Amino acid sequence: MIPVKVKEIAFDAAMNPVLLLADEKDNRMLPIWIGPFEAQAIALALEGASLGRPLTHDLLKTICDRTGAKVASVIISDVRDGTYYAELHLQVNNQEIVIDSRPSDAVALALRTVTPIYITEKVADYALTPEELYSQEASEETRIRRLSEERKLH
Repeated sequence: MIPVKVKEIAFDAAMNPVLLLADEKDNRMLPIWIGPFEAQAIALALEGASLGRPLTHDLLKTICDRTGAKVASVIISDVRDGTYYAELHLQVNNQEIVIDSRPSDAVALALRTVTPIYITEKVADYALTPEELYSQEASEETRIRRLSEERKLH
């Protein structure tokens, strides 16, 4: 398993949100295309912002807290036909429970619970260097634009 961190929410050429996961030294980044609502949930968690009422991921965190379940880790475990798969690893009554999840939901919950995020070696094969991501010569599908400060998601 390779530990990763959320680097940022960026956008592709068509302004679709992209979750960027980076290794510990920022040498490789894994772009995962996500929906706008998921991007907003992740951006809010990154900024430590609250909307006053709980969003879905805040609700999941509260359920875990109140039931004694601990989110032990998040693993981006597989990619098939361009779709990434993730697992939530929970500790409940000294037992590990693994729950299938979309990567965006798992990451949004991991940020709220301060849980480590990992990718498998297979998934790491899809990671790119920062130069490959941000280069003007990159293909239209892989070119990423950073979100400027004045264009936040909320």
